[in-house]
Amino acid sequence: MTVSTARITALGAYVPEHRITNADLEQMVETSDEWIVQRTGIRERRAAAADQFSSDLGIAAIQNMLNNHPVQLDDVELILVATTTADYQFPSVATQIQSHFNISRAGALDLNATCAGFVYALHMANSFITSGLHRKVLVVAAETMTKVVDYTDRNTCILFGDGAGAALVEYDAQAPSFIGTVTDSDGSGGCHVYRSGLSDKIAGATMNGDGKIYQNGREVYKWAVRTVPQGIQRLLLQTGYTLDKINWFAPHSANLKMIDSITEKSGLSPAQALTSAEWYGNTSSASIPLAMKQGIEDNKLKSGDTLIMYGFGAGLTQMGMLIKWNPKS
Repeated sequence: MTVSTARITALGAYVPEHRITNADLEQMVETSDEWIVQRTGIRERRAAAADQFSSDLGIAAIQNMLNNHPVQLDDVELILVATTTADYQFPSVATQIQSHFNISRAGALDLNATCAGFVYALHMANSFITSGLHRKVLVVAAETMTKVVDYTDRNTCILFGDGAGAALVEYDAQAPSFIGTVTDSDGSGGCHVYRSGLSDKIAGATMNGDGKIYQNGREVYKWAVRTVPQGIQRLLLQTGYTLDKINWFAPHSANLKMIDSITEKSGLSPAQALTSAEWYGNTSSASIPLAMKQGIEDNKLKSGDTLIMYGFGAGLTQMGMLIKWNPKS
């Protein structure tokens, strides 16, 4: 295992002001607050304004990061944006962020690993820095899921919300953050959760074609509850860590009932889980940084703590990452 020389030095997050409550959804589809909370744990989610897009949310998250950490962006060499809801097919959200902050000589690209996107982007940032190719990488996860939700489908519209997170990853051989990662994917399950595109087929199955999100929640639930605990065990074996050395667990906040099952099967305590779904819904790639930010504000996540991040979602794809949380403050 390669020894990392990269450190996560700063974190920021942002959610739009507009709230969609369970009571609001009761006026749109046949559902109830009790039904939603019992099955998902979600009470509210945030929605971007009509003229507010993923780039706007990402910019706000970066500004929040700058407001709370003694870092700067003028020497950033690469901008990585995890998103499934880019403002345009092209240009990328990353180039819009580069322009807004006037970061000269920085490469910029978007990546799509759906709900695992933030962890994948951090993994790429660590790889670029540890390999010696770059010394400072800006990582952003930004999603406007409410713009691609079908509000006549009660199985999906109750889940999704909008938000963004940002992290700065810098060269630091003396105090690296990254300890280990595990990855997994199963493309044969891509038909279980998708947003339609140019093709109408995934793994031979015919897809809907209206540009909205479709999900077989039962199949995704079964996959995540079965495979994520296995991934956590692989991560611990790879790094030589044991559960008693883990302070916090930040999984993708898709469904709080799902997270309860994952923690139980993994041997973790539910009290160790940092989540964001209750008040922000499923924000795809943004859910983990939102949960970490909430953990900091709740005086849970502290410098020196060990944290497992675990992203999982459409693809089907997943990535787990063990880090030491040691930002600049």
